[in-house]
Amino acid sequence: MFRFALSKGRILKDTLPLLEKLGIQLEDDPEKTRKLIIPAHMPARPDLGIKATDFEMFVLRATDVPTFVQHGTADFGFVGKDVLLEHGADGIYELLDLHIAKCRLVVAEMEDALPRTPGQPLKVATKFVNIARQYYAQKGEQVQLIKLYGSMELAPLVQLADKIVDIVDTGKTLAANGLRATEHIADISTRLIANGATYRREHAQVMALMNSIRQQL
Repeated sequence: MFRFALSKGRILKDTLPLLEKLGIQLEDDPEKTRKLIIPAHMPARPDLGIKATDFEMFVLRATDVPTFVQHGTADFGFVGKDVLLEHGADGIYELLDLHIAKCRLVVAEMEDALPRTPGQPLKVATKFVNIARQYYAQKGEQVQLIKLYGSMELAPLVQLADKIVDIVDTGKTLAANGLRATEHIADISTRLIANGATYRREHAQVMALMNSIRQQL
């Protein structure tokens, strides 16, 4: 039996059809049930080298998925690359880019932002503190990071921060608030991840599952 951590929200909506294509049958609808653990079953697929497999599905806050996988509480997970970069990948194997829930991680500032005075500290608001710290360290810039959990675009509008590091899909929210993306940090999409110990112990089955998912993309 394997345990699978699913991210709530957009990723869940995009990955449920993928699980269905694989023949993984969930006993309850994860978008409706109050159950925290959902039993599931995948029939044998000799053509793909997959044995009949039972699963337990956890539907989690996206930021918790890497933690469950890292500690071996879940064997697999679907999670955004942004969450993976912020969390770190110790004990985690990134197996596959699913090319779904695509977006960009960018630096943005006001359209009419004035050039900074040399030596003036740069204030950056973000929920991706680890990513931002590493990004600016690589650039050799010292910044004051301000952690926020939402309404990121508001920070430059009220002079809480000079810039933000945030996820952008269409860019319409930035434009509506007079901001523009000025630096590209990473392309983001959903990834299939596996616990390191599971990957080594059940390598053949892990690879068969990964390849079967790849065929459905």
